[in-house]
Amino acid sequence: MADKLKVTLVKSPIGAVPKQKKTVEALGLRKLNKTVELPDNDAVRGMIWHVKHLVKVEEI
Repeated sequence: MADKLKVTLVKSPIGAVPKQKKTVEALGLRKLNKTVELPDNDAVRGMIWHVKHLVKVEEI
C-alpha cells in the first residue's frame, strides 16, 4: 500500500445520490478538478470506493 492517495474530483456530484454528495464533500473535494492528498487507510479507501465513478485516484 502507498503512503498517501491523490484524489481528484473529475465528475460533478450534482446528479448523484445525496449520500454520495456528502461522501465527496467529506473527502475534502469541493470543486471540479480539485485534488486532495489523503492518508491511505481502509476508511478513506471505503469512501473512495463508494464514489469511484466521480473521482480519479493515484497512489503517491
